[in-house]
Amino acid sequence: MNKSEGKLTKLEKYWILYDVGNSAFILLISTIIPIYFKNIASLDGVTPANSTAYWGYAMSVSTLIVAILGPVLGALADTKGYKKPLFTLFLMLGVLGCASLSIPLPWIIFLILFVFARVGISGSLIFYDAMLPDVTTDDRMDLLSSHGYAWGYIGSCIPFTASLLLILSAGKIGITSSFATGIAFIINSLWWLLISVPLLRNYKQLNYVEVEKNPVITAFKRIGETFRDVKKHKEIFVFLLAFFFYIDGVHTIIGMATSYGKDVGISDNNLLLALLLTQVVAFPFAIIFGRLSKKYKTTNLISVCILGYFLITLFALQLDKAWEFWFLAVCVAVFQGAIQALSRSYFAKIIPKEKSSEYFGFYDIFGKGASFTGTMLMGITTQITGNSKFGVLVISFMFIIGYIIFKKQQK
Repeated sequence: MNKSEGKLTKLEKYWILYDVGNSAFILLISTIIPIYFKNIASLDGVTPANSTAYWGYAMSVSTLIVAILGPVLGALADTKGYKKPLFTLFLMLGVLGCASLSIPLPWIIFLILFVFARVGISGSLIFYDAMLPDVTTDDRMDLLSSHGYAWGYIGSCIPFTASLLLILSAGKIGITSSFATGIAFIINSLWWLLISVPLLRNYKQLNYVEVEKNPVITAFKRIGETFRDVKKHKEIFVFLLAFFFYIDGVHTIIGMATSYGKDVGISDNNLLLALLLTQVVAFPFAIIFGRLSKKYKTTNLISVCILGYFLITLFALQLDKAWEFWFLAVCVAVFQGAIQALSRSYFAKIIPKEKSSEYFGFYDIFGKGASFTGTMLMGITTQITGNSKFGVLVISFMFIIGYIIFKKQQK
C-alpha cells in the first residue's frame, strides 16, 4: 500500500472531526431550522411562498457577509500565528449563534440570529479548508477531503437523530415541539463545540507568511497581489469561475430543499427522514469518489457530479409526491459530498501552500457569492411567480453554465 492510501494520521483524524462537528449544524440548516422557521412565520400570518423567500434572503445575507470578509480574513490568517485564533473566533460565533436559536423569539429576530450563526460556521470553514495543506500532503488531499465530508455526513446523524426523536416524541414526554426543538439546538451546538476540541488543541500552522509591522494593512495589500496572481494563473481563475456557477446550484439545493419540499406538499416527517437518509447514503459515496480519484482524474469526477446535479434539478421540477422526494434525496446524496470534497482538494493542490487561507478566501468569495446568487434568485423568482418550481428552473441553468466553463478550464 502506497503512502497516499495509508492509514490516517492523528492530525488528519482531528481535522476530519471538525467536519463531523460542524456538519451537525449544517444538517440543521437544511432540515429542522427551515421547518421551524416556516412554522413560526406561519403563526404570524406569513404565506408559505413569502416565508420561503425570506429564508432565501437570510441565507443570501449571511453568505454575502462572509464573501465580503473572506479575502481579508484569509490574507490575515496566512500570517504566522493568526489562523487558529481566527478559526476559534468564528467557531464560537457559530456555536453560540446555534445555541441562541433555542430562545423563543419572533420569526424576524430568529432569522437575524440565524444569520449570525451561519456567518460563524461559514467563516470557520474558510480557515478549516485552508488547514488542509498543513495537515496532509498533495497526494492525500482528495482522499482526506472526501473522508472529511463522508464522516461529517454520518457523524452528524448522531445529534440529528437524537434531535429528531426528541421533536417527534415531544407530546409523549409532556413538552411542546417548540421546546423540544430548542433543546435540539442546544444538543447540536454542544456536539459541534466538543468534537472540535482535538483540532483546536493539536493543529499547528506550518505554511505561513511572516508577521509584518501592520498585519491588517499588509493583509489588504496582499489581497490585491493575490487577485492579480489569480488572474494570471488561468487554471485557478477559470476553475473559480466554473466553481461559482456549479456550486451555486449545490448550495441552493442544500439550503432550500426543505422549504421547497414543504411548498410542494411534502410532510415534515417525510422531509426530515428523507434528509436523514441523504446523510447516510452520502457517507459511502463520498469515500467511493475519494478512492476513484486515485484511478480517474479529479476533473472528470467533478464533471460527472455537475451533470448528475443538473439531472436532479430537472427531476425536481415535477416533484409532488413523498416517494419522489425520497428518491431525489438519494440522488443528491450520491453527488453532494463528492463534488464539495473534490472541488476543495483540487483547489488546494493548484494554489500556493503558503497563501492557502488567502486563496481559500477567494474560493469562499466564489462559493459564497454563488450561494448568495442562487438563494436570492430562487427567493425572488418564487416570490414573483408564487411557485417554487420556477426557482428550481433558474438553478438548473447554473449547472449548465458551470459545466461548460469547467470543461474549458481543462483544455
